Amino acid sequence: MQQQDAGAPSNAAQKDSPSYRLAALDQDYLLGDSTRGIRFQLEYSKAEEALRRWHVHSTIVVFGSARIREEDPGQRGAWYAEARRFGRIASERGGALRTDGCLRENVIATGGGPGIMAAANRGATDAGAPSIGFNITLPQEQEPNPYTTPELTFRFHYFAIRKMHLAMRANALVVFPGGFGTLDELFEILTLQQTHKAPRIPTVLVGREYWTSVIRVDALVAQGMVDAADRSLFRYAENAEEAWVHVATSREINGAAQRDRR
Repeated sequence: MQQQDAGAPSNAAQKDSPSYRLAALDQDYLLGDSTRGIRFQLEYSKAEEALRRWHVHSTIVVFGSARIREEDPGQRGAWYAEARRFGRIASERGGALRTDGCLRENVIATGGGPGIMAAANRGATDAGAPSIGFNITLPQEQEPNPYTTPELTFRFHYFAIRKMHLAMRANALVVFPGGFGTLDELFEILTLQQTHKAPRIPTVLVGREYWTSVIRVDALVAQGMVDAADRSLFRYAENAEEAWVHVATSREINGAAQRDRR
C-alpha cells in the first residue's frame, strides 16, 4: 500500500468525496438524471439475459385484474379458474415444457402480481412448466405472486421497458376482465398492431359480456374513430379451451410467421 509522506496533510477528504467512488458502485451517480439511459439499458438487458438462459423464445401474455380472487363468488371466481386452466393448457400444448435443449415456445408471461396474473402463472405451475412475472415497482409495493419461476421473476422501475418485454416475444395475448391497468396494457398492444409497429398476433378477450359492456367498439367505428377492419384485431372467448383454440389455430402460433423483434 502506498504510504503518505511524513507530515503531509490527510487525504481523507479526497477519499470520502463522491467523485472518488468507482462509477459502478456510486448509487448517487447511477440513480442520477444523466444515467437514465443506462438504467433503461440495464432493465432491458438483465431480463433479456435471463430469458435467453432459460431458452424462452416466445410467450403467451395473460392480462387481467389483480383484484379477482379464487374464492370470489360467481363469475369472478369462474374467471380465476379459467385463467388458471388456460395457463395449464397453454403450457402443456404450446411448447413450454421442452427440456431437450430446444427453445421454449409460448411460455406464460404475466405482470407478476395477484389475481388473474397469479391464476395464469399457477396454471403453468400445475403443468410443471416455467412461467414469467414482469413486476413493476409501485407506490404501494406489488408483491410477486408465488407461482412465477423464481429465476424468471423480474422487477422493473420503468413501465416502458416492462411493456417492451411483455410485447416483444408475445405469440398471443389473452385478456381476462380487468380495470385501468388491464385496459392500458390491452390498448397498448392493439395500438402497436393497428399501427404496424408490432406483428399481428391473436388477441383474445375472455368474457364477451364483460368486454362488450366496457369497450363499445361499434360506437368507435360509427364515430369514425377506428376503421371497421380494426374489429378483427381481437376475438372473444368464453373459457380457457375456446381461448386456446383461437390462439393455436392462428398462423403465428404455429410458427409460420417470423417475429420481428427490432
